[in-house]
Amino acid sequence: MNPDSSIPFLAVRSGTKRFGGVLALDGVDIDVFAGEVLAVLGDNGAGKSTLIKCMSGVHRLDSGVIEVDGDPVQMHTPSDARALGIETVYQDLALFDNLSPSANFYAGRELAGPRWLPMGMRLLERKTMKQDTQDVLNRLQVTLPDLDTPVGLMSGGQRQAVAVARATAFSSRLVILDEPTAALGLREAARVLDLIKRLRSEQKAVVVISHAMDHVMEVADRAIVMRRGRKVGELIPSEGSREQIVSLIVGGDG
Repeated sequence: MNPDSSIPFLAVRSGTKRFGGVLALDGVDIDVFAGEVLAVLGDNGAGKSTLIKCMSGVHRLDSGVIEVDGDPVQMHTPSDARALGIETVYQDLALFDNLSPSANFYAGRELAGPRWLPMGMRLLERKTMKQDTQDVLNRLQVTLPDLDTPVGLMSGGQRQAVAVARATAFSSRLVILDEPTAALGLREAARVLDLIKRLRSEQKAVVVISHAMDHVMEVADRAIVMRRGRKVGELIPSEGSREQIVSLIVGGDG
């Protein structure tokens, strides 16, 4: 990790992205620092999803640059982003409902041994994967009813917690969360917000897309507002700035 805290973990410089005749990102500049929660706000079509997909390797910028620890990087796939420590949890969570939390954690990167055997003859190290999963959940203070329960039988908040914990399990440095409290009740949303705070306390960089202004006020250190593909404002969320943030979102003068 770069010891210079003045250098953002991730930065987008003059990021521009087109889809045909639609200018989805128009010269966007952002910084994301370790140990902070950055909220990305804006109405539908503002460019938020395009921005996080460029940050997570799903799309490539047409022009501009993405920097990690101050150095330009090329991300052609989400695997490239994960290799740099960038994990994204989309609104659909992308969990396998029929699998347990540990099986979801290790889907596509299962532990198997003994290592001297050919890959097709190795046995899954289920006990190790389950214990490693429990260790991550304990660290993040996430309580689940049973690690053998398929995630499809869990509540919305528990499923969100599994998805977020999975994103932090493999040396991630930036966790991007797309509407992490959408469709959750008050109690479950509060638990997810607590989980976001714990990620920040572990010096993770966290980017949150959210329409829930109360939740943004509770967890975000900074907020950027996007409209029609452009960044139109950057503020520190507080009761004093709430009206200005809302005005920027809907197109007022701020």
